Amino acid sequence: MSRIINFNEAILEATEEILTNHSNSIIVGLGVPDPKGIFGTTLGLTEKYGSNRVYDMPTAENAMTGIAIGAAINGLRPIMTHQRVEFSLLGIEQLINQAAKWHYMTGGKSRVPLVIRLIVGRGWGQGPQHSQFLEPIFAHVPGLKVLCPSSAYEAKGLLWSAFNDDNPVIFFEHRWLHSTKSIVPETPYSLPIGKCNIVEEGTDFTLVSYSYGLTECRKIAKILKSFDIHPEIVDIRSLRPIDHQTIIESVKKTGRLLCIDNGWSHMNIAAEIISNVVTETFKSLKSPPQRIGIADVPIPSTRSLANLVYPSLKDIAHKIETIMERKIFPDQFSFPENQDVPDQSFTGPF
Repeated sequence: MSRIINFNEAILEATEEILTNHSNSIIVGLGVPDPKGIFGTTLGLTEKYGSNRVYDMPTAENAMTGIAIGAAINGLRPIMTHQRVEFSLLGIEQLINQAAKWHYMTGGKSRVPLVIRLIVGRGWGQGPQHSQFLEPIFAHVPGLKVLCPSSAYEAKGLLWSAFNDDNPVIFFEHRWLHSTKSIVPETPYSLPIGKCNIVEEGTDFTLVSYSYGLTECRKIAKILKSFDIHPEIVDIRSLRPIDHQTIIESVKKTGRLLCIDNGWSHMNIAAEIISNVVTETFKSLKSPPQRIGIADVPIPSTRSLANLVYPSLKDIAHKIETIMERKIFPDQFSFPENQDVPDQSFTGPF
């Protein structure tokens, strides 16, 4: 059976299923047993499964990451959570030099079944040190898998896939998605790692993104329909490995490509996608591929300045006019303005 639940509820449900079905699973992270339960994703787990399996950790990220890696090598299957991706940077040596390399260095004899949940987001004046999208850092490293769900359905299915993988998986959650809803099966299920999802079929151009960027894709696609333009929306959802073939086949069909990146506009995931598309579909392209992302500056804390840094629907619309090589939107057309929060229920400090 399926029902509609929130993204954060889907994470919590998958985690409960994992703890129930796998006695060697443990949950560790700063704030796991707190009253808010990491945005509602770990609520009640300590009470239900005990503090030996679900527990808080000291602010010693490097040491705790090393402990989690050691636990994974020795038979446990940990899920470790950082409430901000920036906190994980203190343990990045362990992830890149140890976890990512261990299977290779042991000639495939030893594995590291470890999931690292990293939460990203924007809003509430989080500023330069708490609003970053650092997915390319992790996606660059051989030995790591990197997943970025865009819906509650994907969140549950991909978390199960991450848990079942025998080597380290980085699991990115965009904070603005935690309150979004979609249909989610009640029973456990997995989604394939390394496979894109065609969210909406179209013929005019290919629109590629992941995580919260899919929300922007859906918004602009809805507006475009009133102008009789129908993009094909591709959800990457797995940044390493990337399913380049699905994207390439879509671009061969449409002849045009726009990538909406969640991170900075320089040296991003979109650049990797465009590079492969140009290499494989150059003769099929009707116009040069385009990308759009955050302005290449540290994220301001001031709300008015932050709204200038993130790409707006109007910015995306101009990129679409560029790849379509014609004017689509009248000068007087009114696009929804950027907001520092997705809705009024979205409150800080975390």
